[in-house]
Amino acid sequence: IRAGAAVMDVYREDFDVMEKSDASPVTVADQRGEEIIKAGLADIAPDIQFIGEESVSDDGAPTTLENRFWLVDPLDGTKEFIKRGGDFTVNIGLIENGRAVMGLVLAPAQNTFYCGLVGKGAWVGDVDGKAVTNRRRIQARRAIPTQPPMIVASRSHRSPELEDYIARFPGAETLSIGSSLKLCLLAEGKADLYPRLGPTCEWDTAAAHAVLRAAGGTVLTPEGAPLEYGKDPVKFLNPWFLAKADPTFAVPNIKA
Repeated sequence: IRAGAAVMDVYREDFDVMEKSDASPVTVADQRGEEIIKAGLADIAPDIQFIGEESVSDDGAPTTLENRFWLVDPLDGTKEFIKRGGDFTVNIGLIENGRAVMGLVLAPAQNTFYCGLVGKGAWVGDVDGKAVTNRRRIQARRAIPTQPPMIVASRSHRSPELEDYIARFPGAETLSIGSSLKLCLLAEGKADLYPRLGPTCEWDTAAAHAVLRAAGGTVLTPEGAPLEYGKDPVKFLNPWFLAKADPTFAVPNIKA
């Protein structure tokens, strides 16, 4: 929440947009948010390895990757942030043995907070100042095979492959939204599928993936295997993936 407040302070003022080595945009909001999260996690869990998007960008990947580590994206949806949209999030994910097991996702412009712990459940709440209020349990919904699904897709990263996949569901409704909120909508029971046929990094998805898992959903690779983390300990890249609110929903898998 403190990181989200720092992000919103920048959001409300004029700020410069810089470019990373991979040509992706970055702002001082990304940097301030990660500094706050890194310091906070070091206080409460100093024994858990920290992997953050900005730390890796500035200092490079760690030389060794432990079995348990944080994956942090202090500002997912930077393009939406730059355009003064509201679809951006602050993300803290915990990885154990390659799986996303806990996630905290804050949408600071919407004052909405998601959390999930696999095996314990998932919740959404409202942010009021420094506190989360009106916390309520969420559950990914079960699909109705006779009805077209609700499909969420990226607002900023559409591709011909994605359009071809969506076309395989005649009559399906589509919702375009930015950042990790797409996975959270599945967890909240508001959508059925999120096909990602384009590049993402592991810190983009880890926190919301854990929320979705805790709510009963799943994220699969093109081979149909569960999406794991620490696959590429240099660039932390994800393959294409398909997120499903209902793991039993029989749909065509994506193909890389």
